[in-house]
Amino acid sequence: MSQPAQERPRPQIEVKPLTERRQFRDVVRLQKEIWGFEDVDLLPLRLFVVASKIGGHVFGAYHEDRLIAFALAIPGIKPGYGAYLHSHMVGVAADYRNYGVGRTLKLVQREDALARGIELMEWTFDPLEIKNAYFNMERLGAIVRRYVRNQYGQTSSRLHGGLPTDRCIAEWWLKSDRVLHAIAGKPFEHGVAQARIAVPNDIAHLRVHDHARARQIQAGITSQFLARFDEGLAVIGFERGEMTSDYLLGKWK
Repeated sequence: MSQPAQERPRPQIEVKPLTERRQFRDVVRLQKEIWGFEDVDLLPLRLFVVASKIGGHVFGAYHEDRLIAFALAIPGIKPGYGAYLHSHMVGVAADYRNYGVGRTLKLVQREDALARGIELMEWTFDPLEIKNAYFNMERLGAIVRRYVRNQYGQTSSRLHGGLPTDRCIAEWWLKSDRVLHAIAGKPFEHGVAQARIAVPNDIAHLRVHDHARARQIQAGITSQFLARFDEGLAVIGFERGEMTSDYLLGKWK
C-alpha cells in the first residue's frame, strides 16, 4: 500500500544562487512547465541575467541534478522608504509541492536580503489562491494593504483560468516580530479583525467548470478589498474554514 502524500520522506534539496546562462535556460523551461505559458508570456532568459547583475537575485532548488524550483527577485525603490526587493516569481515543479520547497526558497531570499541591509520584500499573489494566501499570511507573516486590478492582463496560463489577473500585494517586513514569529512557527498576535473577506473553498473547481460564477466571485472580492483598503485597513491574517476561507482585516502599523 502506498503511503499518504504527507508521510512521504522529503527529498534532499539543495538551494543555490544561479548566475549562468545555462542555469537560466533551465529556469525558463521550468517556468513554462509550471504555468503552461505561451512564449509571449514567458519571462525571457535576459531578465534573469539582468536581475542577477543589478541587485536582484535568482535562486534554484535542486533534487540531485534536476532543477525543481526557483525564485526570482528584482530591486526596487519605494518613494519615502528606499530600496526593497520585489519577489517577482517563485515556482515549484508539480511533483515537488507540499515538501516545503517554496518556503525554503522564501527563507533563502530573506537571508540574502538581510545580508545586504534590505528589510522589505514584496510580491503579488492571486487572492483566489487560498493555499497561497494562507502561506503568505500565516506561514511567512506578510501583510497586504494594496490591491491591483488585472496586474498582468489576461495570460495564457491554465492556472489563471482566463480570469483578469487581479492581485494582492504582499509586504514582508523581514525583521518584524510578526515575521520572526511566523517563520519560527510560533503564534503571533494578528490584532483585532474589523472585517472579513470570504473566498469559497471550491473556487478552484469553479474556475474550471463555471467561469462565469468564478468571475462574479472575483469581482465581488475585488470590490471588497478596494473598499476596505480605502478605509485604512490591512490584511493581518487568514483563517481557513469548512465552506470559505477568510481574509482578516484590521489596523496595522
